[in-house]
Amino acid sequence: MKKDFYEVLGISKGADAAAIKKAYRKKAIEYHPDKNPGDKSAEEKFKIAAEAYEILSDPNKKAKYDQMGHRAFDGSGGFGGGGHAGMNMDDIFSQFGDIFGSAFGGGGGFSSGGGGQRRTKGSNLRIKVKLTLEEIANGVEKKVKVKRKVQAPGVSYKTCSTCNGQGQVMRVTNTILGRMQSASTCPTCNGSGQILDKKPSEADSQGMIVEDETVSIKIPAGVVDGMQLKVSNKGNDAPGNSIPGDLIVAIEELEHEFLKREGENLHYDLYISFPEAILGVSKDIEAINGKVRIKLEEGIQSGKILRLKGKGIPNINGYASGDLLVHVNVWTPKTMNKEQKSFFENNINDEHFIPNPEKSDKSFFEKVKDMFS
Repeated sequence: MKKDFYEVLGISKGADAAAIKKAYRKKAIEYHPDKNPGDKSAEEKFKIAAEAYEILSDPNKKAKYDQMGHRAFDGSGGFGGGGHAGMNMDDIFSQFGDIFGSAFGGGGGFSSGGGGQRRTKGSNLRIKVKLTLEEIANGVEKKVKVKRKVQAPGVSYKTCSTCNGQGQVMRVTNTILGRMQSASTCPTCNGSGQILDKKPSEADSQGMIVEDETVSIKIPAGVVDGMQLKVSNKGNDAPGNSIPGDLIVAIEELEHEFLKREGENLHYDLYISFPEAILGVSKDIEAINGKVRIKLEEGIQSGKILRLKGKGIPNINGYASGDLLVHVNVWTPKTMNKEQKSFFENNINDEHFIPNPEKSDKSFFEKVKDMFS
């Protein structure tokens, strides 16, 4: 079970942005790989702290987390869509390296054991994937074609002479408090530590070309409209010794012909005739994975809601599936022939036709309350 993000950073739920950043920096420095070489436990804690900061530092993500906890992001948030286990160390340093300040040589880049050279990250790509309700219920693997910027074959780079491959330049300024030193991104190489040396004729000024690539995206069951998934390293490349950006996949849910979704539950409107309501009947109804036969008892009332357990959408965390709620509607004919009309006229005051709800027959508001409880 994942630990609460506030506990991970050692802060309260009411902590402001500055307190969150300060707490993360403290944890990140404590468990930084350069301070704990070869320590897998420290690396894991470093990743968890980064994931906690990635969520809590974003006001929108923080609001979702405060409301739903880890369920708001399992499968869609954090670095890699599946929690800290899928995080890439380069992602962390690329996104949050500035937070470490001068604690590790002023760069914040992930040295990977040699030289301290900073690695830049390419830009992310964004696409939208449309899914049917059946695909959402069962999970699906989609293959999409994306246009990615990649380093051209034959391109080469050399160490930037401005920053000597560090990706940052140091500046010293005189102030009333004395000489102050600050670091900023190298203007020559934009932080990559490398500049173009040789490039093919078809490449752009940074040595990049655009290629079509077919990317396979595994979409888990239970995703919702508007959710974003991330496919690591399938965005654009960046020049030099860089890591690719990510492919951000936005989910769009297509409307179903018969079923309406509400969270993990599905709703189906079933219309039956007067004779069917009076005599009882068996009906085949649409469910997410084919038809389901249900039996309606004699004298069923319009507005009755039948709950089919587990016939809804699976929970994205794999806990359980929602239900299929069948709303029974007795259809009132608008036209009748003379004989049919005469029958009802003769029975309009018959005791069997006079409404006489039992205590077990719930009102509309009670049914709505039961539906959301």
